[in-house]
Amino acid sequence: MYLTWLDSNTWLMEIANKRVLVDPWLAGPLVFGNLNWLFKGKRPTPRPIPKNIDLIVLSQGLEDHAHPPTLKQLDKNIPVVASPNAAKVVKELGFAQITPLPHGESFTLERAVEIKALPGAPIGPFLQENAYILKELTTGRSVYYEPHGYHSPTAKEFAPVDAVITPIVSLTLPLLGPVINGADSALEAAKLLQPQIVLPTAAGGEVEFEGLLLSLLREKGSAEELTSQLKENNLSTRVMEPKPGDRFRLKLAKQTLKQSS
Repeated sequence: MYLTWLDSNTWLMEIANKRVLVDPWLAGPLVFGNLNWLFKGKRPTPRPIPKNIDLIVLSQGLEDHAHPPTLKQLDKNIPVVASPNAAKVVKELGFAQITPLPHGESFTLERAVEIKALPGAPIGPFLQENAYILKELTTGRSVYYEPHGYHSPTAKEFAPVDAVITPIVSLTLPLLGPVINGADSALEAAKLLQPQIVLPTAAGGEVEFEGLLLSLLREKGSAEELTSQLKENNLSTRVMEPKPGDRFRLKLAKQTLKQSS
């Protein structure tokens, strides 16, 4: 199993010889609702869109997960698995094969990779987006992905997984609370899912941000703090910090028996 972190929430996962592109933002700036003055992300070094993609997976319908300028550049015949909210975005963009995946349901890619949707981040009072477990069916190797740090207790049913991709840094707005809940939930994810490895997402990397919102955000947490917390809780999980753009193989110990999903 090979992974490439393409910065922000964008990952290329090579699982069972399938290339899965997760939450792609690779083309143009990141802006919410055309409000450049409020928040804008940009890539000082452009990254090419990966080729030969077998599946696109979208966890949320917001622009930092379902990024319209990037999605417009992708082949509309690539199958898409998405939260119901993100499915609306790709439908409007003309994608031909869309599978909205409600919580608890699964999708199988060519009998090779199973993708199960779990409850993820709340967006407002009435919408809860997706987390995913991606499992290689021939080996049982699995990766859990939740990009905002909101982990459902139901995830425990699928432990142990091999790797967890989740924020380890919290970004908080005064009076409104966390936008990303990493520092307060990464340890919780490790306890729930018993992974060998935690991989940070959402923060750090080489992306540059600007706008009024950036001046209000407060940051908390680090890889060092999470490593200390894991040791204090007698967890063997290790924190791995990949560099943006580097393709790497997950170095995993011998598998333990996994519960059936």
